Amino acid sequence: MTFGEKLKSIRKQAGMSQEKLAEKLGVSRQAVTKWETDAGIPDIENIMAISALFHISIDELLSNTVANSSQPDYLYESVTEYDVDRPKDYDINLGGAHEVFLSGCEGEKIRIRLTSNILPSLEQDFKVKIDDNRNSMDVDISRRSTVTEASAKDGVTVFLQIPLQYLKKMELAVNGERVEVRNLECENLELDLKVRQLELWDIVGPVEIDCNLDMDIRCHSLNGEIAVNQISSSSRMGVPKETDFAAVCKGIGTRIFYERDGKQAESFSNPEAEQVIELNGIKSELVIYLLEQER
Repeated sequence: MTFGEKLKSIRKQAGMSQEKLAEKLGVSRQAVTKWETDAGIPDIENIMAISALFHISIDELLSNTVANSSQPDYLYESVTEYDVDRPKDYDINLGGAHEVFLSGCEGEKIRIRLTSNILPSLEQDFKVKIDDNRNSMDVDISRRSTVTEASAKDGVTVFLQIPLQYLKKMELAVNGERVEVRNLECENLELDLKVRQLELWDIVGPVEIDCNLDMDIRCHSLNGEIAVNQISSSSRMGVPKETDFAAVCKGIGTRIFYERDGKQAESFSNPEAEQVIELNGIKSELVIYLLEQER
């Protein structure tokens, strides 16, 4: 697989147009077209930016060949697409899944892709139900009675794409190991999670996280309020260096701590900042630390 083929593939998987990629990189659409047709390659600064944007190593990005590149990333998959005709509120319950990748996309379709390397009968074992109303849409993934939640958490990865032009509010429920959310702009994003890891990239608008597990939250950009709601939990949140934010504690027995270079530090919160990190709940702690590097 050439560099151009690889770039085009990961761009489409992220639901991003050439124009949007060009905008994020600060280049022309013609430059992106040139790269994807192997008429040229980006300079080192743009390669590093592409690596960070798509969360892929530079070595993998520049590798000229991929073993069995004609084979899909996963052995088994089931894809559901549905046309959306107007802005809506989305209520999405994915149930058990090992990993979930949620992203905004161009176009007019919601796309749910279930993948696995160990469950060969995804289409028979998992049913995607879409209940479309005028101003809202409910999406539920249900399992056959013979498939356990544990097996779904071990063996299923979900890729979910939502058309940005038709996104108002969203509620997402997941029980798994890891959730990654990218490229979303909405009035409110509520995440009802039972996961240990959460990564947020390029989210515009308020985010509410409901989870009573100890979490590692990596917020690679902060563009609004993030509220973490927990009971008897101790979580960590990484933010980019030079991020200007105000940290707020609410609830009963909640505490926020700060960390630099792996050591406890004095507060680097700015009470006057527009961006807000808020901890709510009962007897919970949140450690805010600085991300070492952006990938």
